[in-house]
Amino acid sequence: MRIGVLGTGSMADALATHWARAGHEVTVGGRDADKAERLATRIGGSAKPAGLRAAAAFGQVVLAALPYDAGAGVARELRADLDGKVLLDCSNPVGPGFRLLTEGGPSAARQLAAAAPGAHVVKAFNLCHEDVWRMRPPVFGGRPLAVPVCGDDQAALARVGELVRDVGCEPVAGGGLERAGLLEATAALFIALWVAEEADVQAIAPPLAYAAGPGREQAEGGERADGGRRRRTACGGQ
Repeated sequence: MRIGVLGTGSMADALATHWARAGHEVTVGGRDADKAERLATRIGGSAKPAGLRAAAAFGQVVLAALPYDAGAGVARELRADLDGKVLLDCSNPVGPGFRLLTEGGPSAARQLAAAAPGAHVVKAFNLCHEDVWRMRPPVFGGRPLAVPVCGDDQAALARVGELVRDVGCEPVAGGGLERAGLLEATAALFIALWVAEEADVQAIAPPLAYAAGPGREQAEGGERADGGRRRRTACGGQ
């Protein structure tokens, strides 16, 4: 797969390094040619430096590894080069005090989609610090990290799902692009809990078997043999 990277920061470095190792062709685009060249050298493999426009034109998938306040402007500038491409947004619109900067308005992903209406925008990779994405692979307790993915185009989602697996993670269907704002709000909450409260957010959610509420046996301290599947089916599960 041909991957164009917009940006030369830590997220560009972490994700593109996995993809180059997986055999994808990577072009790193930046306004600063020296930074793009240094990052391409660090990534290694097939990675090559370029300007932003050349990276956008090159990629079948284009990673927007840009600060939230710069993303829409760059996408608007490159809209013709992004036409028909998968535009992968990993930004977090989180400001001082862990405030969600998009509150009351469109999500960062929706803003990219409005700026480059011919692109297929997909939201993913926004819930973790860049050093988690540098892990080879991000596996915790023997279980690969799950990555929620939001988007409207099935072919675009399939491409991003492949890239998620190339990082060593498992893609999770997060719904259409209208749900990207929920994913961004989740990141704002998680970052606040991690940083300000030093809380383990994994402890927030019960196991899947209890997600719809425990069965009577579980509520009384027992474990039902079916793991709660009957109750989930009654609630519309599989």
